[in-house]
Amino acid sequence: MTIEIAAASADDVQRMAQWAAEEGWSPGNTDHLAFFCTDPGGFLMGWVDGEPQVSISVVKYGATFGFLGFYIARPAVRGKGYGIQIWRAGMQRLEGRNVGLDGVVAQQYNYRKSGFRLAWNNIRHQGAPVEAAAPAGVSLVDARSIPLDRLVAYDRRFFPEPRDTFLAAWITLPERAAMVALRDGALAGFGVMRNAAGPSRIGPLYAETPEIANVLIAALARTLRTTSIALDVPDVNRPAVRLAEQIGLKPAFETARMYTGKNPDVDVAGTFGVTSFELG
Repeated sequence: MTIEIAAASADDVQRMAQWAAEEGWSPGNTDHLAFFCTDPGGFLMGWVDGEPQVSISVVKYGATFGFLGFYIARPAVRGKGYGIQIWRAGMQRLEGRNVGLDGVVAQQYNYRKSGFRLAWNNIRHQGAPVEAAAPAGVSLVDARSIPLDRLVAYDRRFFPEPRDTFLAAWITLPERAAMVALRDGALAGFGVMRNAAGPSRIGPLYAETPEIANVLIAALARTLRTTSIALDVPDVNRPAVRLAEQIGLKPAFETARMYTGKNPDVDVAGTFGVTSFELG
């Protein structure tokens, strides 16, 4: 069997998102639309004898960073060498950049052999949301009412490069809610929740304090009218882990955040939930 690797179409990216859902990663229902517009050339599909069988995303951010995701081989072609071929093609596209990924447990050894090293683990916590009152002096507003440049600047504290195009789509697509916490007019938190095949996914979730993170979770769940949520928490942020436990969320599975270079200089202490496993 022969493989042909080519840039993915918008339909292919939707197919990749469906494959990810079948693997249990549960991306949001409309996430793929934001993914594709962020870097349309950053998604590769491998066709084996004319059938789509392997995929990878290798999205570029700015001049220095890239994120790898959607590394999937369909069950029928696993162990036949097609995955490593599309992996090499993807890594070539990101050559010279610090590359991040969220690796499933089964693949982490292989990622280390390819030059990735562990930064922390992201632990998915799931359960029912609980009500919470905003701390004194904190108000919540729809993120779409905030000028995008302010939101991008705030997000930049937590992410290695600006991602204007991604955020513009991420907060406005259907089947999601996006909220900002304000204290004295300044951004003190930001969260997005979107519907998924399983629990509604939260990401990103940034906050100055656990109390602000908690009220964002509650408000987002109330806005989407969801009764089940999932939050991917960096285990190095112990207050975030404690918050997830205190509101009754239970660990479901974990991934390893890994980089080929140094850990980016980002505010992990304020990151209560990562944006996505697919694009960082």
